[in-house]
Amino acid sequence: MPLSISISGDWRLIAIAILSAAFTVMVVAISPRMPRFYGHTAIKSSIQAIHLRPTPRVGGVAIFGAVGVSATLLQQDLWGSYSGIIIGGVLLFVVGLLEDLGFGVSPTKRLLAAIGSSLIVILLTGLWLPRLGIPGADHLASYAMIGVPLTLIVTAGVTNGFNLIDGVNGMAGLTAIGAAFSLSAISATGGNSELWELNLIFVAAVAGFCLLNFPFGLVFLGDAGAYTLGFMLAWFGIAILADVPDVSPWAVLLCVFWPVADMMLAIFRRRLRKAEVTVPDRLHVHQLVMRSLEICLLGRSHRKFANPLTTVVLAPFVLTPPAVGVLLWNDNAEAFIAVVFFASIFVISYNRIPNLVRKLRTRPSGIRAFKVEPSATRATPTS
Repeated sequence: MPLSISISGDWRLIAIAILSAAFTVMVVAISPRMPRFYGHTAIKSSIQAIHLRPTPRVGGVAIFGAVGVSATLLQQDLWGSYSGIIIGGVLLFVVGLLEDLGFGVSPTKRLLAAIGSSLIVILLTGLWLPRLGIPGADHLASYAMIGVPLTLIVTAGVTNGFNLIDGVNGMAGLTAIGAAFSLSAISATGGNSELWELNLIFVAAVAGFCLLNFPFGLVFLGDAGAYTLGFMLAWFGIAILADVPDVSPWAVLLCVFWPVADMMLAIFRRRLRKAEVTVPDRLHVHQLVMRSLEICLLGRSHRKFANPLTTVVLAPFVLTPPAVGVLLWNDNAEAFIAVVFFASIFVISYNRIPNLVRKLRTRPSGIRAFKVEPSATRATPTS
């Protein structure tokens, strides 16, 4: 299996990361002169907000711009095969950007945009989810009347999942890098060098953005950026399943486990409270962990440290499932067991966070304890 990246290929990835960072720097530089870019119009728009100052929410411009420009430099056959994914993502990117700039695009319209973008990809490429990883039911996905609706649900779910986890500096970027690296490794192991390279290009573009987003959030992904991450990775996963028959769908799911798990838990949590699924809350894992760090260790006046520290604390939990997905890339049964295992750990850990915080607050020494007032959760929006 001849897989290698030439020296020029290595430099191209570095160039793409620099290009993404350059886009990001440009946005940060011009945003103070443009109120919509600078975040003034959206400062109080989200109950999930955790920052204390206006911040540009257009980091997605850097990522989508870098991916779009670099894709045109790909070999013609690679560009021809996967340009439909990038072209399809334009609709969702624009709709997300309008929301970031304060034009008030409703969650329903953004969901419809995600579905519409996936329909465009299906029409341009003829791709949809080729199998389910369920013995006896895999062939059902080959029928368009079943496979296409499932594909729309899966891609919209992963896309929205990345938007939900984009709440602290570096979290969505780290998750996307881990997922893309894992998908790249699965592609390489399965013998698809094109998707291997495409995912590495995506890693480089996200890394360029992360240079300014982490640790102190000079710019945010915004909805356009988070949607772009989820949409691209969902379709890269489907492309791998279509091109490499031995790959397990459950292994691909492990690559994007964290955003999917967070989204499913959010749906269950809101339904349990009889709230609308689209109504945001402040009960995502990263938000609970950040507030726990403030309550038990740092203090609410140190949110600028608690915010990025949350990403560091959660990093092992975010990156372990994708790593396992690579190891089990062609073992459908064990990959399924791994999904069930990580899902169980996710739910159990989530339910234990409040009890753990209460125990730490009652410790006589070594842990800072204080009462968090309502104002402690006020901030500017992320997603």
